[in-house]
Amino acid sequence: MKKELTAEEYLNRVMTANVSDNCPMRRTLELLSGKWRTHIIYELCKKPSCRFGELKKAVPRITNTMLTSTLRDLEKLCIVRREQFNEIPPHVEYSLTEKGKALLPVFTELAKWGEAHLGE
Repeated sequence: MKKELTAEEYLNRVMTANVSDNCPMRRTLELLSGKWRTHIIYELCKKPSCRFGELKKAVPRITNTMLTSTLRDLEKLCIVRREQFNEIPPHVEYSLTEKGKALLPVFTELAKWGEAHLGE
């Protein structure tokens, strides 16, 4: 198992290494980039699963097309799982995969930073 890096060790490694497209930080930022991805992941963190309409209400300024597109992108990245229920009426639920749930500590650290530096 890899040893966890401290912030100082990571910064030192970044400052002395060649920056490449294979940099884990760069790839993570690209995964989280986009206007709606982090918001959708955040909403999915709150519940075990969510229907499309619930997500739409939770992210009120997003269009149906953009929500669909972003969910598909996150599904391709294995962050979100889409489960279709062939019932009457049929419905679909979205949830975080294990890979998506592994982002929760990142969101926790962002929340801590926000509390410390953004105030109310």
